[in-house]
Amino acid sequence: MADCVFCRIVSGEVPAHVVVADEVAVAFLDARPVFKGHVLVVAREHAETLADLPAAGVGPLFERVRLISMAIPAALGAQGTFVALNNVVSQSVPHLHVHVVPRTKGDGLRGFFWPRQRYASDAEAADYARRIAAALASTGR
Repeated sequence: MADCVFCRIVSGEVPAHVVVADEVAVAFLDARPVFKGHVLVVAREHAETLADLPAAGVGPLFERVRLISMAIPAALGAQGTFVALNNVVSQSVPHLHVHVVPRTKGDGLRGFFWPRQRYASDAEAADYARRIAAALASTGR
């Protein structure tokens, strides 16, 4: 898509600090990282959300994410990584991408998460589970 900045990075039209690129994905440094070394792994073919990615592409994309999440601690001395994916809400670029962020205990990452909630009862939790299961069943899963 000509108006998608990630498609333009994938095609080489827009420069980026590419970590690795292959037939499935392109991984590059986030221009506005949470911490230095924050990598975005984007599907080479345009899909806006995870739901839009063909099922056959999910495993190969996440294999690249797994490899990046292994490489970051070794490369940067981080203790681990935070892996995240937004679908629509908080997705600043409407092209499927996975964030792989280096983490170190005490790195100060706070406020990135929202407050946790509780279900009012087991019955309410069961109702949420039933509704989600029903939606999955309607897709044939």
